[in-house]
Amino acid sequence: MTATDRFFIEDRVVIITGGAGLLGKKHAEAVIEGKGIPVLLDISETALRDARDNMTSKYDGCRMETCALDITKADELKVIAEKLLEKYGHIDILINNAANNPKVENKTQNMKAIQFENFPLQIWLDDLAVGLTGSFICSQVFGGIMAKQKKGVILNISSDLGIIAPDQRIYRREGLMDEQQTVKPVTYSVIKHGLIGLTRYLATYYAEKGIRVNALCPAGVFNGQDKEFVKKLTNLIPMNRMADTDEYKSTILYLISEASSYMTGSILTVDGGRTCW
Repeated sequence: MTATDRFFIEDRVVIITGGAGLLGKKHAEAVIEGKGIPVLLDISETALRDARDNMTSKYDGCRMETCALDITKADELKVIAEKLLEKYGHIDILINNAANNPKVENKTQNMKAIQFENFPLQIWLDDLAVGLTGSFICSQVFGGIMAKQKKGVILNISSDLGIIAPDQRIYRREGLMDEQQTVKPVTYSVIKHGLIGLTRYLATYYAEKGIRVNALCPAGVFNGQDKEFVKKLTNLIPMNRMADTDEYKSTILYLISEASSYMTGSILTVDGGRTCW
């Protein structure tokens, strides 16, 4: 097998949570380009339908599956696992990608002017349920199947903010009082740091069962954010730019393929150099 051949994941079934989101779709493209079979899990049927339409138009004849479910419900995950095993006979890779991601440009509830002291308990619980508990449950359900197979890969999508704390200065706007300022919520940091802990735990727990577990810590992807925000953020990045939407695909394929066969428990940061400073 050549070095290039090791990147191919032909016929491997790859679960991607949050599969209809911006990065989830890019992870799916990486799987398709590696000759694998992506299985997109997401809470939104509409978003999944759009993702499937985009994917099948871009990759003529590609094989893929989509399923609308709640990843915090183990019973729902077990049902799709059984269907996949009945159809394909194996489940090979899990990418824990789902999150209630607070994006500056979308003005989601947990990216508003909610300071730490007033951060609602319910948002805390909702965010952790998806981003951390969901990853835990998916790892139980699909990791258990991989353990029986004696082979598999789990990839947790953390963040550069799983390595460092958010710099709240980049979200500040002139002329607003402190209580009106937008902040990156505490849940984002806790979840992304927590995924690194989950990665290390599972890597050692599953090592003897042939399952590799790693984490990717990507930096922010440019997706039409406010110019002022982009300028402040890129000033913190040695490469002086945000990531392109396609820029993590090769890294994803590396981490879920045999190209990284001697990697487990690794935390791979791809951030334009931000965490160097």
